[in-house]
Amino acid sequence: MKTFVKITLLLLFPFIAIAQDSRPDSLRKILQYATTDMARYNASVNLYFFFLEANRDSALFYADNRLALARKNKIALAEAAALLSKAYQSNAFGRYSDAFQYLTQALQIVEDSKTVEVDGWNVTQYPIKGVNKQIVLSTIHHVLGAVFRNTANYEESIIQTKKAVQIAARINHPDRQMTGNMNLGSTYLKLGQLDSALYYARAAQKFSNNPLAKGYIGNNLLTIGDILLAKGDVVAAKKTFYEGLSAAYKQNNQADVANLNHSLFRVHLKEGNKDSIMSYGLKSVEIIKSVVGVGYREFSLGDGYQDLSLAYRFNKKYDSAYKYQGLALVTKDSLNQIRIRNIADFQKLLLGEALRLENLEKEKIQTQSKIKTYGFLTGLGVLSAIGFLLYRNIRKEKKAKAVIEKTLTDLKSTQSQLIQSEKMASLGELTAGIAHEIQNPLNFVNNFSEVSTELIDEMKTELATGNLQLATEISNDLKQNLEKINHHGKRAAGIVSGMLQHSRTSSGTKEPTDINALADEYLRLAYHGLRAKDKSFNAKFETDLDASLPKLNVVPQDIGRVILNLITNAFYAVNEKNNVTLSQAKRDTLRQAQGDSHYEPTVTVSTKLENDAKGITGITKIIKITVKDNGNGIPSKILDKIFQPFFTTKPTGQGTGLGLSLSYDIVKAHGGELRVETKEGEGSMFTIQLPLS
Repeated sequence: MKTFVKITLLLLFPFIAIAQDSRPDSLRKILQYATTDMARYNASVNLYFFFLEANRDSALFYADNRLALARKNKIALAEAAALLSKAYQSNAFGRYSDAFQYLTQALQIVEDSKTVEVDGWNVTQYPIKGVNKQIVLSTIHHVLGAVFRNTANYEESIIQTKKAVQIAARINHPDRQMTGNMNLGSTYLKLGQLDSALYYARAAQKFSNNPLAKGYIGNNLLTIGDILLAKGDVVAAKKTFYEGLSAAYKQNNQADVANLNHSLFRVHLKEGNKDSIMSYGLKSVEIIKSVVGVGYREFSLGDGYQDLSLAYRFNKKYDSAYKYQGLALVTKDSLNQIRIRNIADFQKLLLGEALRLENLEKEKIQTQSKIKTYGFLTGLGVLSAIGFLLYRNIRKEKKAKAVIEKTLTDLKSTQSQLIQSEKMASLGELTAGIAHEIQNPLNFVNNFSEVSTELIDEMKTELATGNLQLATEISNDLKQNLEKINHHGKRAAGIVSGMLQHSRTSSGTKEPTDINALADEYLRLAYHGLRAKDKSFNAKFETDLDASLPKLNVVPQDIGRVILNLITNAFYAVNEKNNVTLSQAKRDTLRQAQGDSHYEPTVTVSTKLENDAKGITGITKIIKITVKDNGNGIPSKILDKIFQPFFTTKPTGQGTGLGLSLSYDIVKAHGGELRVETKEGEGSMFTIQLPLS
């Protein structure tokens, strides 16, 4: 019995110690009165994990303290663990390049270190004798996955996180298994793969009863709630968020508390609960201000201010609503700029790391080559022959390098020319249409001018005979003619102005733009342009333009190019289908199968104002511009390539392959999305989705 009690106490000792040292004051005293560097390091570990999700500045301070102690005592695994902690907090702050550098340093140390255990030095929160090195390695891959997820490198994120889970499973570590599966669920949620997301999140929840994995129960329940909400199960999502909030409070995980308050705010906003909306909005902002770096779920102080603005607006307190709306705009703009810079720095770092690894590989190859060469030095004659061969190879490498550099320069030049060619091609397609469009108002101007000349002669005659009444009537007709001439002249001027605007190099300046007018104008110009180039071309075009559409702040030249490209492609698709020559037997068979005796090429352009289904508040407005055709559709085997530069299915000389690629980039630069839906044999539909800001 005594032996059983001793074993039980021994097993529970780490948890009893952690419970006793759970308050920061007692932990600081332990650090203050520690007499050895190892004791100071271990006290800093406990303080770091206490502030892990409660105060990131404090957590980072104790991570730095651990790093200094580990380096001073040359404890490699302890140094790697400290670098890992700094990487985790840097990722939460959005400093992705710093996080990546710390992780690569930590990974190098772990791989180079032959030490498996460090007696007395707690390199993890819950040290397990014999596997601590594997715990650190698993956590490195885990945090690497988080960094790649936060920088939208989702495929690499999944690879790194699965490595972390595999290592954790081998050593049976519940904490890493839970957080790894939890992060996989979060990543698949971002990719919109809800079933996979729910599978991994529920796999993570299986470890929730293990004492080593309780710290992130709230986070995982938040992920499950978000997935359920995305699936439309509001009741289950709401219940899950409440369970997660309770768990997060118990574990002092303030980051999760903030995110869960935000999620409950979203649910109550959908349900219209005024008091709950205000309560959760205020709680979110209060917690975010105390926890620096609540950003691993892209929820920031700006989002908190946005919540409060909506809460005050919902409660009809408009002064406060406007105040927090202004704070949200300023804060979000600042954070977005920082995030963009951090991601850009991270991408540059990745490129630099790839080049460094490439150079290391080259150096490795060169070193191996030298070793082999020295190994075969059997005499002066052999040495001379090898030297000659090496000299010749170097000459070839220099020549090859020169050829490659010239080829690269030529490629860049060709790419620039192709992009310019694409712009000029779209202008050429417009020119014929503009000529047709401008002819109508010019005909009106000419006709009314001739009639007006005749009316002036008649008025002179009547004035000479003294018939003032008839002269007055003629003058009224003359005035109407002049008004019509003025009207059609302005119409022609507007068409010319639109052409000049399209041909002008984009300044990148957004301005309020009538999307309906833009779409209608380019539809007509594209149609008449194609008709002018090919007299046999004929197609039906229709519009369904939402009259309630407000003006949208866009760069009109750029969005115009996108619309023109999609419409031109649609006309090309229906014309290709219409021109396909089939034998009579095949044509009859096809018509019988389709139940259609006549094919009518049709292109439809529509616009619509609607709510954004993905908007976290549920009230974000978007404008959709849709170009639909009943052509042959896009084969599934090439569907994932159509937005790639230089990819085209048109015959040589008829397309640069840059139209859809440039269109995709333009829409993305406007904060929107360009999507395609297609069915082989029935047609395609391209949708431009732009946020109403």
